[in-house]
Amino acid sequence: MPCVGDELHHSGWNACSSCHGDPSADRRFLILPSLVSGRVYVIDTQKNPKAPSLHKVVQPEDIVKNTGLAYPHTSHCLASGDIMISCLGDKDGNAKGNGFLLLDSEFNVKGRWEKPGHSPMFGYDFWYQPRHKTMISSSWGAPVAFTKGFDLQHVTDGLYGRHLHVYSWPDGELKQTLDLGDTGLIPLETRFLHDPSKDTGYVGCALTSNMVRFFKTKDGSWSHEVAISVKPLKVQNWILPEMPGLITDFLISLDDRFLYFANWLHGDVRQYNIEDPKNPVLVGQVWVGGLIKKGSPVVAMTEDGKTWQSDVPEIQGHRLRGGPQMIQLSLDGKRLYVTNSLFSAWDRQFYPELVEKGSHMLQIDVNTEEGGLKTNPNFFVDFGAEPDGPSLAHEMRYPGGDCTSDIWT
Repeated sequence: MPCVGDELHHSGWNACSSCHGDPSADRRFLILPSLVSGRVYVIDTQKNPKAPSLHKVVQPEDIVKNTGLAYPHTSHCLASGDIMISCLGDKDGNAKGNGFLLLDSEFNVKGRWEKPGHSPMFGYDFWYQPRHKTMISSSWGAPVAFTKGFDLQHVTDGLYGRHLHVYSWPDGELKQTLDLGDTGLIPLETRFLHDPSKDTGYVGCALTSNMVRFFKTKDGSWSHEVAISVKPLKVQNWILPEMPGLITDFLISLDDRFLYFANWLHGDVRQYNIEDPKNPVLVGQVWVGGLIKKGSPVVAMTEDGKTWQSDVPEIQGHRLRGGPQMIQLSLDGKRLYVTNSLFSAWDRQFYPELVEKGSHMLQIDVNTEEGGLKTNPNFFVDFGAEPDGPSLAHEMRYPGGDCTSDIWT
């Protein structure tokens, strides 16, 4: 990108599966919201995939002037041809100014998606299930807080979220707010099951490290329950006596059989069988970084007082840095890709080596029959060796098509 410090986060495409049957819909442009600068980049990936070109920049001044929104984060394409982007605050970083930005098919600012007065308390990710006429969004926190790094006092001060927001789709009316309570602090990624008839999904709650299942009840309202809980580890030589897993990213396989998530601080990636969505079963786990790996000053303790550290492999002679963060699954479900940058201010706070040396991408091979994960010893993409200096790799995105397609990060 032409600017430094944009903080590119959750990208999207100009056309997706919701445009099925529309011959004019072409997955050509990659939409890159910049969380810190407020820009939205539109990248042409079709002319030459090996040399993508800048098609358009939506400037933050234009977004603020027409919508009052800033800190754009998650981008999804809509069946209408519009692009919808969640924005986490106003230009001053206040969470109360957040909402949903709409761009038209030519990437011009169209307005806000939600109805006036129906903005969420906090913003972050969102996912929609048209057959149930519902969209559900999650809540990270106020930009004025998280852009400075993580401070536990900010949670106490009410600057981080604990709610899910249930909207009518596609009209943008806030119908219900689910308070996840102390078991659902900082709910981030939100996913419905892929089966469009299903009325259930999950949200990963980072700070409390719980995977919460949300579902429709008999009366048509929505409810929630904790489906998976990652216990905090008792540790020595860290800033707190206990360390949360910090679930940052998760996804569901296209056949809705498996759920995968990453514990950024603990350092493991997990695979659960969710054929019974109420009762996920752990079937795969691999350690690919984290704060308690062997050689780290931080050690974990068992209930009987013994200490232990995780055994993290080297890949092609490289010592793994940071912790697993964003994940992307190949369309056949057999390859899980992992990057390790969360947010530059948080990277600097918890994994300063990432900022100094850059991040990397790994491939984890998946057993799609019985479950099971194994780090691929032949795949290592080093973003520390970029020509302009170390880079921090965040989200990955497939363009679609067959299972050997390129992957963008």
